[in-house]
Amino acid sequence: MGSANSSEVAYLPGTVTRSVKLLVAGPFGVGKTTFVGSVSEIKPLRTEETITEASVGVDDLAGLPAKTSTTVAMDFGRRTFGGVALYLFGTPGQHRFLPMWDELARGALGALVLVDTRRLDHSDEILSAVEKRGLPYTVAVNEFEGARRYPPEEIREALDLAPTTPLTVCDARDQSSSAKALIVLVEHLTSRRDLLA
Repeated sequence: MGSANSSEVAYLPGTVTRSVKLLVAGPFGVGKTTFVGSVSEIKPLRTEETITEASVGVDDLAGLPAKTSTTVAMDFGRRTFGGVALYLFGTPGQHRFLPMWDELARGALGALVLVDTRRLDHSDEILSAVEKRGLPYTVAVNEFEGARRYPPEEIREALDLAPTTPLTVCDARDQSSSAKALIVLVEHLTSRRDLLA
């Protein structure tokens, strides 16, 4: 598999027989762009813009002192596992961009929701948006450096996750870690037969 850092064009392998659209969702600043960039085998499409004064009072930058840019439409990447090509659509995290979700979610089979333990309360709106659209999903805690670690049962309770919703951890900067979180979603969809339909 090629990587986003490769200068070669990464065409689909001849073994790919199925393609699937998935969302990578989460609140503002949780690491969606980083996740898609690290796990994608092609150079990802990014729609990032510099945060300007127009964001003051609109986007909650609390706890995100180093955040200087934001996704204004979507991120896009691709990862293949065996005979399945996963097309990854990273959603914007701010409330003002939620109307775009209807288009981004159209045709998606599921979603990987990234959360940050430093700002778990910011995940409620995103989880509601995924559930409202009837998408099966898994949750991955993006473990930021210096963030406090919590037992899975405490995170599950704080997010009010159903017992059947898979919960995992990842480092969105790391390709292997991100791929493992993606595999949890694929296995969840396969167990529900969403990937077999």
